[in-house]
Amino acid sequence: MTETMSAIPSDLEGLRRRIDAIDDRLHDLLIERAEIVAMVAASKRDGKLSPYHPGREAEIIRRLAARRPGRFPLATLVRMWREMLAATVRQQAPFAVAVFAPGDRPWVWDLARDHYGSNTPMSLHDSACRVIQAVGRGEVSVGVLPLPGPDDSDPWWRHLISRNGEAPRIVARLPFGPRGNARGDGAPTSFQDALAIGFAVPQETGEDRTLFAAETAPDLGRARILALLAELRLACTRFAACKGEDGVLALIEIDGFVPAQDPRLGGFAVRCGPSLRRLSPLGGYAVPLPAAKG
Repeated sequence: MTETMSAIPSDLEGLRRRIDAIDDRLHDLLIERAEIVAMVAASKRDGKLSPYHPGREAEIIRRLAARRPGRFPLATLVRMWREMLAATVRQQAPFAVAVFAPGDRPWVWDLARDHYGSNTPMSLHDSACRVIQAVGRGEVSVGVLPLPGPDDSDPWWRHLISRNGEAPRIVARLPFGPRGNARGDGAPTSFQDALAIGFAVPQETGEDRTLFAAETAPDLGRARILALLAELRLACTRFAACKGEDGVLALIEIDGFVPAQDPRLGGFAVRCGPSLRRLSPLGGYAVPLPAAKG
């Protein structure tokens, strides 16, 4: 009897031959994908465009995660595609990552490795400022730092505030997919996240968060800020504050993709009056898959 493509062989050797044939097809598709990426890279070089687009990467992962998963674990699927996407970026241009992973937060290194690929050059730094400087000077493409806490006395995000707009900005949140084998420190997994900074062009993906830093007088408290944002239909999803030189610095994370030119931000400034000294964009990120948000 002639064996058809839809028939399942009864012997183990036959199953292995089918797996080998599938592996060959997968390899051929990877080769074809790499060739197309090379053409994309050539067009970007003409326009001097960056090869790293975290928004586009988020859209790819979300689309694949939404497809029928079958028996293949989602966590493994995301990890495989993260490796491939990282290799795609490195194929187009040099790409390296600087990481601030203090001794009590070793999971930051693990998240960076899982997200940006096991073969991507990574360097460990002893301070957040050193990571920010490395990105700002072009020594690395991306920096990875711990997710800010609500009561950090000297938070690293304050060093992203720039009057000339030349400082790196937040571009991604890690992990994007299900959490892998990152080392923990006993804290809830919702706190064991990280943010990536760089110079990638912001891209609206349909589910995003936008971050700003507000420099305010002491009289403009958290409750007042949140109330004013709510009046303007700007939902605050994260708030952190620390003392500034003569006032308060507040990190405000807003639901959605909110460009600096959004008229609601102008309305917020008007309502705050002189108590708001400056509102500085700090970047944003595509919201991770639900299983990864914690």
